[in-house]
Amino acid sequence: MKSPISFAIFIIFLFFLVSSAHPGMQRQYYPCKNLVFYFHDVIYNGQNADNATSAIVGAPQWGNLTILADKFHFGNIAVFDDPITLDNNFHSSPVGRAQGMYFYDTKNTFTAWLGFSFVFNSAQHKGTINFIGADPIMVKSRDISVVGGTGDFFMHRGIATIMTDSFEGDVYFRLRVDIKFYECW
Repeated sequence: MKSPISFAIFIIFLFFLVSSAHPGMQRQYYPCKNLVFYFHDVIYNGQNADNATSAIVGAPQWGNLTILADKFHFGNIAVFDDPITLDNNFHSSPVGRAQGMYFYDTKNTFTAWLGFSFVFNSAQHKGTINFIGADPIMVKSRDISVVGGTGDFFMHRGIATIMTDSFEGDVYFRLRVDIKFYECW
């Protein structure tokens, strides 16, 4: 029979061997789900009430509630209820709604802060996906956080890469939203 001391030394040696295996390697994360949607924002400008999907609800002293303020729209706050589509055609059937707000928060460049949800109630998806983050609008591709969800997206978290797909002055823009979930329940 082997002595208890040699057995203890063997266990300690095994512990250090296992705990030091690959000390500098980082875990590689892969998305558990990937979705792509487009959302279309038509801001109310005083003349397009029938088509508008968003409106300015707060403006700086030098601005008003029908036209975005000068100086990079600084101080404007908008709420929206935009259609979400699977392609970039505004007239495609919506698969959900993008509901939330954004405000322009920088005086020397176009930057916004976003907080919104994708709301789905269709045969394909049910539930919500919640987003939050800064949007440096002049950057071609930018990331915002996916902070959770409900229904089919319960407790999902990840990153959404957004890109301005199209815009028409200060009235219309379309965002391509590439969602990568890294936590799926």
